Amino acid sequence: MPVDRIKELVVLLNEANYNYYVLDNPTITDQEYDKYLRELMTLEEEYPEYVLPDSPTKRVGGEVLDKFNKITHQIPMLSLPDVFNEEEIRDFDTRIKKAGINPEYVCELKIDGLSVSLIYEKGILKSGATRGDGVVGEDITHNVKTIKAIPLKLKQDIDIEVRGEIYMDKETLTKINAQREREGLPKLQNVRNAAAGSVRQLDSKVAAQRNLNNFIYHLPNPLSYNINKHYDALEFMRSLGFRVSPYNRLVTSIDEVLAFIQEFTEKRESLPFEIDGVVIKVNDLNEQNELGFTAKYPRWAIAYKFPANDVLTKLKDIVFTVGRTGQITPNAVLEPVLVMGSTISRATLHNEDFVNSLGLMVGDIVEIHKAGDVIPEVKCAIKERRVGTEKPFVMIDRCPICNTLLIKKEGQVDYYCPNDACPARGIEGLIHFASRDAMNIDGLGDEIIEDFYNEGFLKTITDFYYLDKHEKDILMLEGFGHKSYQNMINAINNSKNNSLEKLLFGLGINGIGSKTAKLLAEHFDNIDNLKASSIEELLEIKDIGDVLAKNIYDYFQTHEELIDELKQIGINMKYLGKKKKINENITGKKFVITGTISFMSRDSIKALIEDYGGTFAESVSKKTDIVIVGDTPGSKYDKAKELKIPIWDEEKFKGIVDELEK
Repeated sequence: MPVDRIKELVVLLNEANYNYYVLDNPTITDQEYDKYLRELMTLEEEYPEYVLPDSPTKRVGGEVLDKFNKITHQIPMLSLPDVFNEEEIRDFDTRIKKAGINPEYVCELKIDGLSVSLIYEKGILKSGATRGDGVVGEDITHNVKTIKAIPLKLKQDIDIEVRGEIYMDKETLTKINAQREREGLPKLQNVRNAAAGSVRQLDSKVAAQRNLNNFIYHLPNPLSYNINKHYDALEFMRSLGFRVSPYNRLVTSIDEVLAFIQEFTEKRESLPFEIDGVVIKVNDLNEQNELGFTAKYPRWAIAYKFPANDVLTKLKDIVFTVGRTGQITPNAVLEPVLVMGSTISRATLHNEDFVNSLGLMVGDIVEIHKAGDVIPEVKCAIKERRVGTEKPFVMIDRCPICNTLLIKKEGQVDYYCPNDACPARGIEGLIHFASRDAMNIDGLGDEIIEDFYNEGFLKTITDFYYLDKHEKDILMLEGFGHKSYQNMINAINNSKNNSLEKLLFGLGINGIGSKTAKLLAEHFDNIDNLKASSIEELLEIKDIGDVLAKNIYDYFQTHEELIDELKQIGINMKYLGKKKKINENITGKKFVITGTISFMSRDSIKALIEDYGGTFAESVSKKTDIVIVGDTPGSKYDKAKELKIPIWDEEKFKGIVDELEK
């Protein structure tokens, strides 16, 4: 019931708020908190009759500590609405333009620290306060005075309130933790908690020893100083002696906002302080006033949050699937969570040994990430978060589909269903054949293929090309009309014209992925040459080892009739792509790009290098051969220098491109 989930989320979030803001002892991560808060907000919007009076969505921040004096903010310190992807950023821009405004934006780095309000009278620091609940904060003046970046006296004798962020540099945290380790003390968790804990010390000597820092980013009442632009307010505060971020940027379009985000996504690791996103504000203060506020947020600003690389969620269950080769794979069923811009609810657990090596139990809080920035993967269980209700993992001994006793091949870690007639194996093979990276038969999704299998229309991959014989029966199925049927038949016929690598991948030869399929198609040009090749000839191809060579050879020795039938159907058996060109600077080498190349887009660079047999990676490692460096490079450039990897600047790269074009 929605009301039960709302109650559960309110209890969970309020407890998290108390632990974080009152006890300085966070029990869940920021990413988890954001996830649960967004879920609660969605439910409350859908079921407003169930909104509870103590819902955390009614609050701006956390509870005020009793051990500090309280300071009431003359102007509330509101938080900003979070966005997580390009679509939400563009939606923000669209809403503003619909209000008849063509805005300039100010982009600011979102520092990972603690918000602070500073009040000066006649240029002398009077008080410093935390955000608190947004209306009432904690008086931390005695600790603020220890922060050297915060002036005790301004360059003008002026009455003013400014707001900013107190934070701790990465290097400072490293040094403090090294010292604490030597003293046998627990390490500080991260820069945010370190900064928050430091300014909440009763003894200001502790804060003084923590070497805290500060950026100022907001003037609550700029019109009182005849300032009409936010960017001008930043410069005004800088002129008074405040430390204002040098990275702030005034831009004129949402595309420039996105470029700023991309730039600092790359530079993030090389910055001396932690950032967790980018703040985007409408520059014109009159336009800000026109846009106004919601009950909780300003309508003229948003905070883009970087996708979390490693996030926590709950392992709800472990289920088993059967692949087209009969391989049994355990899979994690996860409480849905946002990882690097996409919602993840499933992740492969590979095999029994992998699960046991992580010590996973059903009900665990687990840390997940995207391996290679693409594939969701469970990294570990957070065992200290166990509450006693978790259940141990048990590997099955029978196929979950056909109940056949599983086998484990000698020397391998995987279990297999040995039943060739297992429906799951047949269905998975058909789904694979029709998939986008294989024969790309549009209109044949997983459920339709399963229905056709159960109806008897599809049993082998050649049956795809005889589905027109079942037209009357298919048109009687739910969801099929004449148009959808004809679109499906057209897609099947179009698949006959695919290049050879699509077919090779679709055949489901054990160990052949899409890249290896293309490698084979390029090398042999047609399927007859590949069929006639020996194991020794296959081993001469780069990246093909003994096991894979034998799998390929054995497949074509035992599937001659299938290949002949596919030929008779009219399936193309030739490679239709470009033959790789050879260049000693590029062929066989792995590249990474960082920064902006003025004369060529990233996609064009990748296409050119792939034409000459080079490959790309997203991150620099010892396996990287060359790093191409353009304007405003990120941390990849520093990593390349550290590992002494050859670097091509724009001039060097342009010279190579010019040579290729001769």
